[in-house]
Parts: sequence; C-alpha cells; structure tokens
Amino acid sequence: MTHRVLIVLHQERSNPGRVAHELRAHGCELDIRRPALGDPLPDTMDEHSAAVIFGGPMSANDNLPFIRAETDWIGKPLKAEKPFLGICLGAQMMAKHLGARVYGREDSKCEVGYFPIRPTEHGAGLFDNPQYVYQWHGEGFDLPCGAVQLAEGKDFPVQAMRYGKSAYGLQFHPELTTLMMNAWLTLGRGRLCVPGAQAAELHREGRLQHDASLRAWLSRFIAHWLSEVEAV
Repeated sequence: MTHRVLIVLHQERSNPGRVAHELRAHGCELDIRRPALGDPLPDTMDEHSAAVIFGGPMSANDNLPFIRAETDWIGKPLKAEKPFLGICLGAQMMAKHLGARVYGREDSKCEVGYFPIRPTEHGAGLFDNPQYVYQWHGEGFDLPCGAVQLAEGKDFPVQAMRYGKSAYGLQFHPELTTLMMNAWLTLGRGRLCVPGAQAAELHREGRLQHDASLRAWLSRFIAHWLSEVEAV
C-alpha cells in the first residue's frame, strides 16, 4: 500500500529536503501544499496517512490567516490519531494548538547553527547523548499538557516532544541538505548577527562533523514514525 503524506511548506522556495528523500525511500507519495500561497488544507485526513508541517521565518504567534488556519488544522491529524510531525515552526504550532506558550527569550538569544541536545528518560531510545542538531530559530515552546518531552537543550529546554502515540514536534531541522544550508546562510545572513548565532564558517565546520550522524538519525526516526502509519 502506498502511503500519501501531506507536506506543508511556508515559502515558494521551501522544500522538504531529506525528509522527502526518506519518505520516498519508504514508498510514500507526497502531497505538497503551501497554505501561505493559497493552497487549501484537506478537510479531513481520510486521504492522507500522515502529515508534516515544516518551518519558516514567521512566528506561530503571528496574527496571519494561514498561521491561524494551520494551527487549528493540526487538530485533525491529532483527533484522527494519524502520524503528525512538526518541524521548528510546525512544532511551535503544534505546541500552541495544545495550549502551550511559544516564546522568544528576554535576552533575544537564538539558536542558529549546530547545538547539542540530550535525550530525556523518555527519549533515550530515540536520541544520542549528546546529539548535535542544526538549529535556526529565535523562539521556543513550553511542553504542552499531556505531551512527553523527548529531548532537551540549554537555551531552549524543549527540543523534541511526543503527543499521543504518533504526533512529534522537533525544534531542530533534520531535513536540511547542504544546498539548503548554503541558501539559508545567504538569504538569511542577517540572522547570523543575532545573539547566540554561530558564524557561517562554524555552520560548515559543524556540518562536516555532525551531518553523517544526523542523517543516520533521521533515517531511523522516519522509519520509526512510519511504523505508526502501519499501526493506524
């Protein structure tokens, strides 16, 4: 059986990167939509086996129609108990949908570059200790009521969570390819001046050091996540 996975992106130039590679390697069909550019979201999850909402430069707190619509829509896969994955902004929307705070630090510190995270007791089977991941965000989220924290970080404590059996939120970007990182460093170079951001050369050094292990992690994680599709 071919699983159809809904992919939600937020800019015309955005792409799902390595997440798409892994999903296609498992035989999944991708239904890519960009609500920010006018694409509709499905009324139900009946024609989709799972859904992924990716990141973007906007905030889950922005009073924009597509932000409100996506945040509300997350209730559909959660209610249907279909596997859901939120990455960065997608994870923050998930947290907000579940009633948790999405916030920026008072000192304006961000995470932009490679940073270590550590598994909690509940995430010990999913994450290395420590695990270096690629970050590009200035906001984080509190753990929603009923969710389980899987990984933690220093400046933004909640780095990964699970809600129910198969809804996950990741603060970091495992989907990033080298081409994507180079584009972000060029188009988003202003972010490199924010407190906490690493210089561009440290991004490239970090990729040489940590990308192989992060890519292997994503392969394991997607296989684990898709096993929940089979269980639905």
